[in-house]
Amino acid sequence: MTRFLPFPIVSFCLLALWLLLNQAATLGHILLGCMVALVGGRILTVLELPSVRVRRPGVILRLLGLVAVDIVRSNLAVGQIVLGFGRRQRTAGFVKLPLDMRNPYGLASLACIITSTPGTLWVNFDAQKGSLMIHVLDLVDENEWIRTIKDRYERHLLEIFE
Repeated sequence: MTRFLPFPIVSFCLLALWLLLNQAATLGHILLGCMVALVGGRILTVLELPSVRVRRPGVILRLLGLVAVDIVRSNLAVGQIVLGFGRRQRTAGFVKLPLDMRNPYGLASLACIITSTPGTLWVNFDAQKGSLMIHVLDLVDENEWIRTIKDRYERHLLEIFE
């Protein structure tokens, strides 16, 4: 069965996404979606993804809570900047962060967290040096950003994936 359907969850999600995007559950869309799901699942075997081992699944919930709170706070802060509230001059800039994490799933999760938080953007990761560059819309203190990302996100991701 795994030769025919190597990643069943991914294939099911692709089928569901196909049907949602087409907003129809006709026989033709279901058959075409099944073909997309089967081909998409087979393509993932070419990537030779490393196996993932989640060590502390309880930490995932804590991390999701932190990310949700940070996204709401960041939305409010970016809204204030865009609407022109506040008197001080805002300065955007780049921050270079040293990371201890090397797990590809942890790095991908961190990229999603940083990019989904308004006002921040993952720019570059240097795998040899282990340094991450992010862009920040309102850069006040570079060391505060380094501390925030390492303490709030990287620490939890290391617990989950390393």
